[in-house]
Amino acid sequence: MSLLAGAVVLVTGANGGLGRELVEQALARGAAKVYATARRPQEWSDSRVVPLALDVTNPDSIRTAVTQAQDVTVLINNAGISVESDTFLTLSDEKFREIMETNFFGPVALIRAFAPVLAASGSSAVLNIHSVLSWIALTGAYSASKAGLWSATNSFRQELAPQGTQVTGVHVGYMDTAMAKGVNAPKTSAEEAARKSFDGLEQGDYEVIVDEISAGVKLGLSGPISDLYPALAASTPV
Repeated sequence: MSLLAGAVVLVTGANGGLGRELVEQALARGAAKVYATARRPQEWSDSRVVPLALDVTNPDSIRTAVTQAQDVTVLINNAGISVESDTFLTLSDEKFREIMETNFFGPVALIRAFAPVLAASGSSAVLNIHSVLSWIALTGAYSASKAGLWSATNSFRQELAPQGTQVTGVHVGYMDTAMAKGVNAPKTSAEEAARKSFDGLEQGDYEVIVDEISAGVKLGLSGPISDLYPALAASTPV
């Protein structure tokens, strides 16, 4: 039986490209209800979609969401932010903390808060949207936040397994969404990323590798670090 058949799903960052696809595809796969959350949630024409205000960086907002969504069986951490110029030496302290709060501390806090709710359902799941930048640091704070979330996902997978909660992490490169609008590189559609994410979730996969870029970078983790970062090879003393 499909994990999403009759499920009650909560999606963070549901207003954006991938978020909307996750909402719509969850319904297409048989979800009974989807909480579509955002700081300023949009209206949906489908009565199965429940717009819910949620700021993942605000503990009070998270507690309120948990109170309002006591029937959740699948939690999807999709909300995230990035900035155009993201290096540790130039990024302001305020922006650095905002990225970490949104991309790392927020999802971790949500999983911790919803863990008892997920346990009550008997069969549940968490889907975390990572990035290829979890594995290769082409940015400063964004890469660090996604690397932290990847590590947290691996820890939660072990901690939540005894209560019957499956934890799946998704790695994807550039997607054809507003976040990567200015990037001149091959992009995966939000539809494909959502479809592969749910395919992996329903197959019980621990990790979903959406595109060739992510697959190549993961493969490269077993080699010398200078292979992933050519600049290091060029600067290595002879």
